[in-house]
Amino acid sequence: MTSRKIHSIKLNSGFYMPVIGYGTFNSFKANEVRDATRVALELGYRHFDTAWIYQTEEELGDAITPKIKDGSLKRSDLFLATKLWFTHLRPESVEEMCRESLKSLQTDYLDLYLIHWPFSVKAGKEKGDEFKTRLPNDDVDFIDTWKAMEELVIKGLVKTIGVSNFNIQQLKRLLAADNLRYKPAVNQVEVHPYYTNNELLDYCKQENIVVTAYSPLGRGAADSSDPYQPANVLVDKTIQKIAAKYNKTAAQVILRWGVDRGYTLVPKSVTPARIQQNIEIFDFSLTEEEVKTISNLNQDYKCIHQELYRDHPEYPF
Repeated sequence: MTSRKIHSIKLNSGFYMPVIGYGTFNSFKANEVRDATRVALELGYRHFDTAWIYQTEEELGDAITPKIKDGSLKRSDLFLATKLWFTHLRPESVEEMCRESLKSLQTDYLDLYLIHWPFSVKAGKEKGDEFKTRLPNDDVDFIDTWKAMEELVIKGLVKTIGVSNFNIQQLKRLLAADNLRYKPAVNQVEVHPYYTNNELLDYCKQENIVVTAYSPLGRGAADSSDPYQPANVLVDKTIQKIAAKYNKTAAQVILRWGVDRGYTLVPKSVTPARIQQNIEIFDFSLTEEEVKTISNLNQDYKCIHQELYRDHPEYPF
């Protein structure tokens, strides 16, 4: 198995998180994540990011478990992260959902467990109903969810806990909660050159919360004129010019820009060549001026929305 040095960052929980992970958002065909994870493992990835709603936990487990059983990997070599979905934020559901994820991933503990969104809705009859029609709000305070998450750490089911898609006001409210036993160590949010998210990144740095960027390469269309056709950061001429200087791809420059800004990233791909390229970013770094130049491309342009729930009082954007 390939040995490749990937930088890590220390979390406020005391554990270390590799700055580049393999993302497994579920826009894939059956078994693609399993097969791609096998490639990623061979290339040296050790940080894997999933979520209950992605429906990729089982495929991750199927790829990882044989490597542990044959001795080519130890569980302690890996950093496994998954997320608690917004239909399961009731405190009495937290441990049950965590154990379901543990079973799917075929592991005894999680390195990181995140509250996926800061708002709660009632579950539909079928998994995924929440994407088909607006489900009613569930009267759950994420502070109560967080206290149940803390219990998972105490019980040894999870090493580190954090959040996803929380804004500054929500983080402040969580940090101000009475009798807080564990601070959130991570906030996973959208960050890319067209959505630099500077204010939130600065606040998280101030509070020693590590940011993980999802959609770090943006997503696929020609421009940002249509809010439902995400802008293609990869064809930006400024980024391509910097990439040519370093003999790197635009994607590699964008990922390096993220590392140089001090956060972690979970790009996703099922193409072996791109999976490899995404990890080959530790043999160069950008100048301070180049980091600023890319940051100045910001358009406050978000790729990810939960349109059905925009009227929820805790909707974060």
